[in-house]
Amino acid sequence: MNAPIIAPEGYPHIAVTVFLAGLAHWLAGPWWAIPFYLVVIFVLQFFRDPPRRIPSEPLGVVSPADGKVVFVGPAEDPYLHRPSVKISVFMNVFDVHSNRSPVEGKVTNRWYQAGRFLNAVLDKASAENERNALWIRTDEGDDVVCVQVAGLVARRILCYVNAGDRVGQGQRYGFIRFGSRLDVYLPPGVRVHATLGTRVSAGSDIIAHLVH
Repeated sequence: MNAPIIAPEGYPHIAVTVFLAGLAHWLAGPWWAIPFYLVVIFVLQFFRDPPRRIPSEPLGVVSPADGKVVFVGPAEDPYLHRPSVKISVFMNVFDVHSNRSPVEGKVTNRWYQAGRFLNAVLDKASAENERNALWIRTDEGDDVVCVQVAGLVARRILCYVNAGDRVGQGQRYGFIRFGSRLDVYLPPGVRVHATLGTRVSAGSDIIAHLVH
C-alpha cells in the first residue's frame, strides 16, 4: 500500500534514461555514468504515482494535485462565467504530477486552450498559459471546474476523460509533465479548508466542502 508505483506516462522516459546510463557505464565506466544514473533517479521520482486513500465524504472536495496552495479566494470562473471560489495548487518538479478529480460526477464539458509557459506559481498563468479544463457536475447538482495549467518547463498536458464520461472522487484523470498547477473553481458559499501556503496531497486531502 505504501510502496510507490510508476505512472504509465513515465515508462518511455525511464527506458531512455536507463539505456543511456547503461551505455555510458559500458563505454566509459561507472564514474562517468554517475550523472546519467542521477537523471534516472530524478525521472523515477518525478513519475512516481503512489496510491491514495480517498475520504468517504460525498460533499468533500479533494485536492486535484500534490503541492502548495498558492491562491484561495473569490474569482470569476472563466469557463462558466459566474462568481466562484478559486483554489490553486502549485506543483514543483519534486511533487507527484498525477492529477485527480476533486469530486464525483459527470464531465459536462472539456476545454483545451494553447497558451504561454509562464511560471505556474504566478496567478496570471491561469489566464495565459496552456490549459485544459473539465466541467464536472456532481450528483447533487453542483458545478465544479478543474483546470490543468502548464508551467514554466511543462510542455505536455495529458487528460484521459472527455465530455460525457463519469469520474469518481479522487480518480486519476490526467498528468502534467515537469512543473505546473491545478485551479479549482467552486460554487460560492462552499466551506473552504485549504489555507494559503499549506501543502496538500491529491485525492486524499479535503480542500473544501460543498454546502446544501
